[in-house]
Amino acid sequence: MKTKSANYITMEFLSRSANEGFARGAAACFAAQLDPTLEELGDIRTAVSEAVTNAIVHAYPDRLGKIVLKARILEGNVLEISVRDWGRGIPDVDRARQPLYTTGGEERSGMGFTIMESFMDRLTVRSQEGKGTRVTMRRRIQPRRPAP
Repeated sequence: MKTKSANYITMEFLSRSANEGFARGAAACFAAQLDPTLEELGDIRTAVSEAVTNAIVHAYPDRLGKIVLKARILEGNVLEISVRDWGRGIPDVDRARQPLYTTGGEERSGMGFTIMESFMDRLTVRSQEGKGTRVTMRRRIQPRRPAP
């Protein structure tokens, strides 16, 4: 079922580590229209950072590839962000979602999906070996009451 969005953006960029900060900032700027708290904005930035870093490090370990970030505003003040790559894919998504599991070597913590899940209300991971991965995250932004 398609969910109608009130607003959306789509960005495409190369899997260069320098683009992670740009993607994180762009997602936060887009989310700002929902008037999130600084804590909510920080959570969104962190989750996007993890999703994009996963695509850069794991999807394209030995080459540059395309990453697409989409963000949508849905009914009920819900922000939806998806990060898509066309890289290696994840052979076992359930295993990859376990804390401390990584294919990125000793320097990687294996906490990316766990962090995304803890900062967002919903996390969906779809992947196919050799065809890529799509991570979709949703977060409801609590409407703030005007100051008295």
